[in-house]
Amino acid sequence: MLAKVNMMEKQVQIVKATDQECLKKVFAIRKIVFVEEQNCPPDLEWEFEEESNHFLALYNDVAVGACRWRKTEKGYKLERFAVLKDHRGKGIGKLLVKAVIADLPEDLDYVYLHAQIQAVDFYNKLNFFKEGPQFEEAGIQHFKMVLQHNI
Repeated sequence: MLAKVNMMEKQVQIVKATDQECLKKVFAIRKIVFVEEQNCPPDLEWEFEEESNHFLALYNDVAVGACRWRKTEKGYKLERFAVLKDHRGKGIGKLLVKAVIADLPEDLDYVYLHAQIQAVDFYNKLNFFKEGPQFEEAGIQHFKMVLQHNI
């Protein structure tokens, strides 16, 4: 278990998903958010799974959020941040970002992500800044964002 936070007497836990049961929950959340809600092509959603470090957010022991990080040629890429619709706005996404950053190796030199347009302000508040032009990925407009310093 990476983090445990009480929020208005509700308990949020962020766990590193290493066993098959946790990974099934991670993939189910991503399917709901990205494939069903946002119409992302499934073949683009399921790539780099084996080389990624996956995380699961639990709200009162119910799986409600997921994300991952992986090492790329450029540095460390944070990806696939997803929180189920009924649990958005509760601070779960922020806890996921913090847990992922805390899990990164100490030798990190460059941490980045591809933020959907509507999430740019959210990541700005967590010390990420836009780098480069707006682009399309999986049919959705994004900006590359880079971590300025640890949060």
